Parts: sequence; structure tokens; C-alpha cells
Amino acid sequence: MQPLAERLRPQTLDDYIGQQHLVGPGAVIRRMIEQKRVSSFILWGPPGVGKTTLAHIISKTLEVPFFTLSAVTSGVKDVREVIEKAKSSTFFGQHTPILFIDEIHRFSKSQQDSLLGAVERGVVTLIGATTENPSFEVIRPLLSRCQVYVLRSLEVPELEQLLQHAISTDVVLKTKHIEVRETHALFRYSGGDARKLLNILDLVVESQEGDDVVITDENVSTSLQQNPLAYDKDGEMHYDIISAFIKSIRGSDPDAAIYYLARMIEGGEDPLFIARRLVISASEDIGLANPNALLLANAAFDAVNKIGMPEGRIPLAEATVYLATSAKSNSAYMAVDTAIGYVKQSGNLPVPLHIRNAPTQLMKQLGYHKDYQYAHDYPDHFVNQQYLPDEAVNERFWYSQENAQEVKLQQRMEALWGERFKKK
Repeated sequence: MQPLAERLRPQTLDDYIGQQHLVGPGAVIRRMIEQKRVSSFILWGPPGVGKTTLAHIISKTLEVPFFTLSAVTSGVKDVREVIEKAKSSTFFGQHTPILFIDEIHRFSKSQQDSLLGAVERGVVTLIGATTENPSFEVIRPLLSRCQVYVLRSLEVPELEQLLQHAISTDVVLKTKHIEVRETHALFRYSGGDARKLLNILDLVVESQEGDDVVITDENVSTSLQQNPLAYDKDGEMHYDIISAFIKSIRGSDPDAAIYYLARMIEGGEDPLFIARRLVISASEDIGLANPNALLLANAAFDAVNKIGMPEGRIPLAEATVYLATSAKSNSAYMAVDTAIGYVKQSGNLPVPLHIRNAPTQLMKQLGYHKDYQYAHDYPDHFVNQQYLPDEAVNERFWYSQENAQEVKLQQRMEALWGERFKKK
């Protein structure tokens, strides 16, 4: 018999639990389905929140050919073969076939390039699913042709709805007398993952003899007794461990950081996933307090990419300890987010004329580049002139933090700019 999660896979949007911001009344994906005009998009979210199910529902509702590829097992040849099949299955007046790619973040650049033409020409409507940020993992030309929709982990009310739905409608469970006394452990272990919740429920039911089943925190925990080294790199623990790893680096605890690194290595985590997080941490958490951290993290990423595992654990460990023991600053991270917030609010303010390029005579006549002062012609390679738009001339975005490197940067800015950079 099929597993419980497969038996309960929703067939229509009305059976679909969660993601109401996307599939609820009037929401974007529901509107696309109702209007029968589905454009290419990527579903980004943690495991078990309904990415694959949603793609199948769309295909079934629109009654279009549905092709699927797994980025783990498919190559460029498989992509081309599916595209040819899609071409031959398209008939005049019919909707475009859907190509669903699970774990699209694992597709190489060449595999993604092989998709691009078919998506551009409308040979297929691409629906991708990923647990990783598409901005980092999907090539820009492909990403620009797809909307990205973010799916969220199921909240407790949605998990309760799913639990009751399973007990009352599943062909096996509804023949039993199931008493739910406690749900804390069940929901905690599922971690907002619908598939994991149903798998745990299935396991708990099977562990009790007869038709009378009682669900308590204790028997859920007992049923889930596992090897303490178990690491589900596609599930909740994947996110828990990487979160603990990054927070340990941010908190300057090299022992904890190395421990969580070891957990990931022993659990078979993708070493490049770890290396990417080190690069992000070097920028976000160490930043200007120690600019060498980004260089070392990037070097570790390159080394792991070149030598692979198990030797790759050594540069990963080196970068981990270095980042954890470095001084910390998030001033650059805060500065760019503050500036982005200002840009969203103020719009596209005009660049001052004197710092615009003037490649044509007309631009020169209009005052482009006029009175621009070349910094290298002045002492200390600095001249006090305006660079920000007029409307933003008094705005501040970057503020130094208290570490040896940024104290020097602050002193230099005060010496050059005077009151503008004085700390208030």
C-alpha cells in the first residue's frame, strides 16, 4: 500500500492545505489557474510544503501534458529529449505543456541554458521547485523569465487541519479509532513539513497494535527514536543545523561552529552549500571588521570546488574557525539595506549633472560633467564635492561600528568630510 503522504496527496486546490497567500481566493496562482493562463514560475520553500503537489494540480486542472525532470538524475540530454516530446505533444489551440523540474537549484549552468530557448519560445511552461534561494542558484536569463513564489512552512492551525483531514478521510486511518491527546511533539518534529507530519502519523499508528490508537507526546517521541547522528539534509534538521552553524560563527564560538560543521559533514551535506554559507557569513557578520574573512571564505569555496571531499573538510574547517574568531561587524549589511529602503521610498532621484558622463557634444552642452573635480588631482586624492542627488544630500547610510578596522575608517571619513561623518 502507498505511504499515507502519497495517499493523501491533494488533487485539487480545494483539498490543498496551506499557502493561502498563493492559492487562496483571489491569490495569484489561483487566478492564473482560473483564467487558464499560467506563465513560467519557480516555487521556493522548505521541503514538504506542497511544491510538487501544486505543480501536479495545475497540470491536472488545465488538462495539459505534464513532463517532469529531477535535477539530481537528469542531464542536458534528458532536458533536450523532454523538450522534443513537449514540441510533439503541442496541438493548435491547446495550452502549452508544463515542464516541472524538482530541485532546479541542482541544475548546472549548461542544463539551465538548455532550457532557456524552450521557455523563451513558449515550447514549455516551466515550473521549478527549489529549497534554495533562486537568486543564487538559477541563471539570470532564466530567472528573468520566471516569477518566484515563496512557499511557507505550515503553521500549527494548518498542521491541525491536515491531521484531522488525515484521520477522517484516509482509507486506512478512518477504519481505526484514533484519539489525539497531545500534538506538541507531533508538530514540533514535523517542523511545518506536511509530508513529515503524515509520515510520523503513519509510523505512530503502525507502532500500536489493534484499531485503538492514542497519540501522545511520549509515544510520538518513542516512535521516532533515531540514531543521534541522523541528519535529514532535505528536511527540518538541515535548516536547524545550518542556522546553529551560522549563529555560532556570529556569536564567536569556534568550538560550537566546528561541532555543527562536523554534524553536516558526517550527515552528507553538500560541501558547496556549507561553503556558500561561509561566504555569506563573512560578508554579513564579519564584514569591514576583517575584510580578509571574505577572501578566506571565497578561497575555501574555490578549494572545496576543486578538491572535493573528504579533503574539502579541511579548508571548510579553516574558514569556519577563522570566521568564528574574527571581530564582527554588520555595518555594510545594514548600510545597503538602509539604502535600499531609501531608494524604494524616494524612487529614482536624478544623478547630479557634474558626475554624469558626457560622451556626446549634446550632453556637454546640457551641462553633463561640467565642473567635475577629479579627486586624484587634489591632496590625499580627495576633494569635497557632492555625489548624492540633491534630495538625498543630507542622508547617511553607513555608520561605523566599534572595531579596530572601522575605527580607522571612521577617523579617515571625519578627517575628509568633517561634520558630515561625525558620530552623533
